[in-house]
Amino acid sequence: MSTTHSLLRVRGRSAAWLPPVLLLAAIPAVDWLTRGDFRTISWVVLVPGIAAALCGLRGTVVIALLAVLTYELEDRAWPPQYRSGLPDFILVVVGGAFAVVACGVRLRGERRMLHMQDVADTTRRAVLRPLPAGFGGLDHAAVYLPADSVARVGGDFYDIQPGPRGTRVLLGDVQGKGLGAVAAASGLLGTFREAGYHEPRLASVAARLEARMRRHVMYCAAIGRDDDERFATAVLVGFPRRAAREEPPGGSAAAQPGGSSYVEVVNFGHEPPLVVSADGVRALPLGQGLPVGLAALGEGLPPPMRLPLADGETLLLFTDGVSEARDAAGEFFPLRETVARALAEDPRAAEPGNLVRLVRDCTLRHSGGHLEDDTTIFAVRRRPPRVPTRSSR
Repeated sequence: MSTTHSLLRVRGRSAAWLPPVLLLAAIPAVDWLTRGDFRTISWVVLVPGIAAALCGLRGTVVIALLAVLTYELEDRAWPPQYRSGLPDFILVVVGGAFAVVACGVRLRGERRMLHMQDVADTTRRAVLRPLPAGFGGLDHAAVYLPADSVARVGGDFYDIQPGPRGTRVLLGDVQGKGLGAVAAASGLLGTFREAGYHEPRLASVAARLEARMRRHVMYCAAIGRDDDERFATAVLVGFPRRAAREEPPGGSAAAQPGGSSYVEVVNFGHEPPLVVSADGVRALPLGQGLPVGLAALGEGLPPPMRLPLADGETLLLFTDGVSEARDAAGEFFPLRETVARALAEDPRAAEPGNLVRLVRDCTLRHSGGHLEDDTTIFAVRRRPPRVPTRSSR
């Protein structure tokens, strides 16, 4: 089904034929009401062209034939001295034939576009895998908005990886666009999913990400692809395991006392996340780290920061599609103030699903629906601890 068909529907049925049919009925009616020195019947040549833009191939053929038949019947109804004659008849026939060809070309282009969108959606699902509810003991919600609505895929990435030492969360943005950025994001996510599970320390996960980006750049240089300046800003968050008595359903592995009161954060030159709760909004420290792949230009990898995060507080991570969204006057989107106002009106805005929808809608409204960069909004918070119940005897 074409995109045009999907737009022109009435009660679930295609109504793409309606505009050309109404015009085909109106033209001979106007022609019949005019004087003989001002004939309009030759205007039916426009009708197949309109059908070619709206209808399928069979519908365009039928309307082109109806246009020819309408012209012939209407023209013959006039006295011989007022008839348009053979020249206009040939014009209507040729116009109908060209309309049929144009319709075929249009449908072929639409099928190709839909196929490319399917490929892009499959690629996006492969890079940004679906995350089950409560994955790793976290309530979460995410939305990805590509700046290119046709390509539907870019260099933003995010994931959750549970492991023996807790749950790790990663969000980032690869510099650049196109398939090169997608390949770099895919490589970083693959490394994160392995290192996030196996590495005991968050600093080791960060080191593995840095090494992966350097290897990616070296590989691209070896095959002659210009990725010398490829890097990624990212935020890596570690949620330590709860104490054994607070372990959520499905949890396992060693406990870490106090795991419910803090997180570890490694910031690779990314926007600092916001902590959102019913009590308000605060930003985590910026950190001094360089983007992933550029550690050699500074003093090495950024160290993990241990930061407080209580139960019920939501961590809001986002890419620069949010922080750099501008309105018509060039003003940046006031994210923190917007979230704070929403919390004042309804404390439930701090819930991950509500928070992501709020930021998405407000960002699009602020930018007039025009995003300059890919936009990812990701909210996570610990699931409430399971309270053990005593069975009565």
